[in-house]
Amino acid sequence: MPLRQAALFVPQDIQQEHQQLSEYLRHLATKYYQDDAPEVTDDIYDQLYRRLLDLEEQFPFLKQQDSPSVHVGAEPKRSFSKIAHLAPMLSLDNAFSEEDIRTFLARLRRFLAPGTTFLPIEIVIEPKIDGSSVALRYKRGELVSAATRGNGTVGEDITRNVRTIRSIPQCVSKLVDEDLVEVRGEIFMSRKDFEALNASRLENGEAPFANTRNAAAGSLRQLDPAVTAERSLQFFAYALYPQMPSVSTQWDLLTHLQTLGFAVASVRELCTTEEDVFAHYKEILSCRAALEYDIDGIVLKVNRLDWQKRLGASSHAPRHSIAYKFPAERAVTRLVDIQIQVGRTGALTPVAILEPVALNGVIITRASLHNEDEIARKNLGIGDRVILQRAGDVIPQIIEVAVAAPQHTPYVFPTHCPSCGALSVRDAKEAVRRCPSGLSCPAQRLERLAHFVSKGAFDIEGLGRRSIRFLLKAGKITSPVDLFTLEEREKRDSNPIAQCDGWGQVSAEALFRSIAARRTITLDRFLFSLGIASVGAITARLLAEHYKTYATFRAETGSLEALQEDLAQISGIGPQTIADINAFLTCRENNALLDALAGSGIEGGPQGLVRVLAVERVAVETMSLFSGKTVVFTGKLEHTSRAEAKILAERLGARVGSAVTRATGYLVVGESPGNKYTQATVLNIPILHEKEWLKMAEEETTR
Repeated sequence: MPLRQAALFVPQDIQQEHQQLSEYLRHLATKYYQDDAPEVTDDIYDQLYRRLLDLEEQFPFLKQQDSPSVHVGAEPKRSFSKIAHLAPMLSLDNAFSEEDIRTFLARLRRFLAPGTTFLPIEIVIEPKIDGSSVALRYKRGELVSAATRGNGTVGEDITRNVRTIRSIPQCVSKLVDEDLVEVRGEIFMSRKDFEALNASRLENGEAPFANTRNAAAGSLRQLDPAVTAERSLQFFAYALYPQMPSVSTQWDLLTHLQTLGFAVASVRELCTTEEDVFAHYKEILSCRAALEYDIDGIVLKVNRLDWQKRLGASSHAPRHSIAYKFPAERAVTRLVDIQIQVGRTGALTPVAILEPVALNGVIITRASLHNEDEIARKNLGIGDRVILQRAGDVIPQIIEVAVAAPQHTPYVFPTHCPSCGALSVRDAKEAVRRCPSGLSCPAQRLERLAHFVSKGAFDIEGLGRRSIRFLLKAGKITSPVDLFTLEEREKRDSNPIAQCDGWGQVSAEALFRSIAARRTITLDRFLFSLGIASVGAITARLLAEHYKTYATFRAETGSLEALQEDLAQISGIGPQTIADINAFLTCRENNALLDALAGSGIEGGPQGLVRVLAVERVAVETMSLFSGKTVVFTGKLEHTSRAEAKILAERLGARVGSAVTRATGYLVVGESPGNKYTQATVLNIPILHEKEWLKMAEEETTR
């Protein structure tokens, strides 16, 4: 069937996706092979490439001569002369699961012994080193040329640079009788040398390399060999063309390469069963961090060379070998929807709903998008294929769009609250859009009550989000005040909690006891429970230490002028926090809430439902994990302000620094970290993501 007619049976959106994927993969190949500046990680490329293969398998007529599934690498750079390989220098197909490996081995058996269900096949396992593949050509024992992979047929001439690498023999006496031999392998840089190189570049004001592969490839393809000579590159050999008659297996070939004077990877294994393969994979994965060089998986090769020859190769990869990749640190998936959540302060937070995808052993279905500006900056649209990562291996986040949907339409952020329908507002100084309805908004009411009873606030045992949702739906409560009048009102209620589904007399009485046990609270916890925007646990503590008593707090925050003058004296409280506190205290409903909960706080004055205790200033914790250490912050902190973070660090006995040096104890990383993150990586400074830092700080303050 002609291609034009066949294409009629392929849905238009599939054709568009295949075309966009092909163009993007060709672009990525050029950036990777020619420019030594990969735009995505290997695992992201692998996932995009697999999607392309899936489309071409489902719709074979999509596959044409210029498809990335047919071609290897990219065309050589024009600044280098070209060298044709003695045999095609192919890539490897990839496997990502035990099922993929079992399928690969079953395919080998079917090809080598049709009709049989069992055929012992020895498999050699070698590490998949994250470096740059090269072909070294020896004529009568002398190194005459060296070339990159290039497009698989023709590579770039890097002979002058390769001659500077000490681990590559310039003359091999045991090959003097051979007219022409090509030794293939991987040029790489050890982690130690990589860190030293980046440290030197930082000191000279140069941008550091992103990873060891970039450093090796960039060093190898310098126009000036003297630059390459300064870089500590190494070489591991793994193949020899043409094959030697005296060598019959891959295992013996590696041994033979060693006798010729070439270094080979010491981490290798000869496996006879599938279970041996999986066991060795897990062993290498577990000790991966202890290796001197970076690897991103293992390579499985049929041991018998005559079987390798029989199996042959496709236009892209040999059929006798496969790369078994380690779990991805990033993943590609489809953006199914964007839902808007309403928080206790009215903030409208977008959440990405994703097509389920495995990432670092966890199935990810949702990711935070922070605000409408981020959605616009990343040009996200429903149906796009997006690159996902877990920040600090914990928080899922979308990095960017990998392939836009065929009918891509940028997402438009809603102008109204999805819970109550009120028109949302956005302060010019903020990136957040908010619902102004307060407690009249069902979503805010739920979130504020959940915050009010949370661990850092009133900490009412047994009163979680599920119970609060029930009490709201049943009309039992509408505000925090109702919690402390609930038991008395229940005595007169014709439909008490004890008679509702899922409850009973025992559980109802347990709830009343838990509420009664929390009628006394310290000032800092009380202020935190109110859910004032910008007032987290640390700021609440600062306010409590400053005002000492609830009565003083109410008396001295009566006017905006007095409030601003007073709060400005507190280190760690800035203009935005002052504005948020003022907005809360000038609201009639909030003042009524304070009066009902705690009264005026003045002896002899109106009394409230709870008793608020004074707070004394707490001395710096001198025996904490952070005592005497310098802590540096970088990036945007999501769960606390920079000022609060500084106060917390100092309270734990740490010194807050502004720059990363060798004396830095910890780097705390928020969203979009800057050069400090790279510098800390180079200098081996311990890095804590914001949630890790807050968790450790909480443990230190409560132990």
